[in-house]
Amino acid sequence: MKLAFIGGGVMGEAIISALLDKGIVQPADITVCDIVARRRQHLQRSHGVKAVDSSASAIEGSDIVVLAVKPQEFPSAAKGISGRLKPEQTVLSIMAGISTATISDSLGHLAVVRAMPNTPAQIGEGMTVWTATEAVSPQRRQSVRDVLGTLGQEVYAENEKYIDMATAVSGSGPAFVFLVMEALIDAAVHIGMRREIATPIVLQTILGSARYAQASGKHPADLRNMVTSPGGTTAEGLLALEEAGIRAAFAEAIMAAYERAKQLGG
Repeated sequence: MKLAFIGGGVMGEAIISALLDKGIVQPADITVCDIVARRRQHLQRSHGVKAVDSSASAIEGSDIVVLAVKPQEFPSAAKGISGRLKPEQTVLSIMAGISTATISDSLGHLAVVRAMPNTPAQIGEGMTVWTATEAVSPQRRQSVRDVLGTLGQEVYAENEKYIDMATAVSGSGPAFVFLVMEALIDAAVHIGMRREIATPIVLQTILGSARYAQASGKHPADLRNMVTSPGGTTAEGLLALEEAGIRAAFAEAIMAAYERAKQLGG
């Protein structure tokens, strides 16, 4: 399997690193196109892959072409490869908001996969939701699954509408979780705990809670009830959160992110 990356930014490099670490491909199997010379030098030096400044030359002989540019950069990136793709090649987009129809129309190509990974993919703990057009063969879908599986967990969605939803939930979600981490740490400092003590306590509490939820298979509400003793400290804290409208705040954040994802897709 040979891959071409159009864009060698943070997420593109994360996929490259994961593929090489898991032995899915070798450095010689990857070509990256990036317009920034310093970035090309970094990718060549760090991963041993071929890095070029021409997207047309990057896609030659590749099985999968990964679009790893920002959504607003897509029109420019599309010009370099439009009409140059062969029917047997598959385009894998990780751009937020850009639909498979837009990608297909812009490139004049039918075999398109749209995926939404998130930032924990950089350490192999990501969540990627993806879909594919009918022109993507079962064999190539498995290749895509192998690629995305190196980033963590992956879920296939039959309907593309779920990709924009995943953009809001799992794509933007880490930022919301990081804000919760920050808020818990600041709150701990507010009651007198030193920041260097509060930080590892908060991080492990969130990490452990997530892993416990996965391992138990229980609904989060059931797990919350297990921690909440009648008239106890947790009940008092939860009451304060509910009075502050935490559920509504998260719902509004997800809906705002979802609407923005749809706007990015035009």
